[in-house]
Amino acid sequence: MKKWLLGMPAGIAVLLLVAAPVFAHHGTSAYDTTKLTTVKGTVTDFQFNNPHVMISVEAKDDKGKIETWTSEANSPNVLTRHGWDRDIIKKGDQITIIGNRPKNGAKTLRLQKVVLSNGQELDPNSLQD
Repeated sequence: MKKWLLGMPAGIAVLLLVAAPVFAHHGTSAYDTTKLTTVKGTVTDFQFNNPHVMISVEAKDDKGKIETWTSEANSPNVLTRHGWDRDIIKKGDQITIIGNRPKNGAKTLRLQKVVLSNGQELDPNSLQD
């Protein structure tokens, strides 16, 4: 019994160390949250899967070169509660994605809003009215 009690703090410490990266994964420190980046393009992929919904678009840069941008949103479960479904965005759709770009300059966004070609705005972070 004493060995079990002595090993318990060590076991708890190991669990906390293993869990820390999971919590850090959801942080925003890798993103510049002071600025929003807007990208208008054509959807090349829409993954309505766990753990995060992903949207990829092809857009032209200021020199006319095609770039691929990827944006990451909340889980399908959260987005469903916000009015999204797996058919709301389709490959080939013209959309605008708005979000926070990572500090390392990668062409990815932490998604804050999607604007469909008909003007409908999809907000992954607040409930629809």
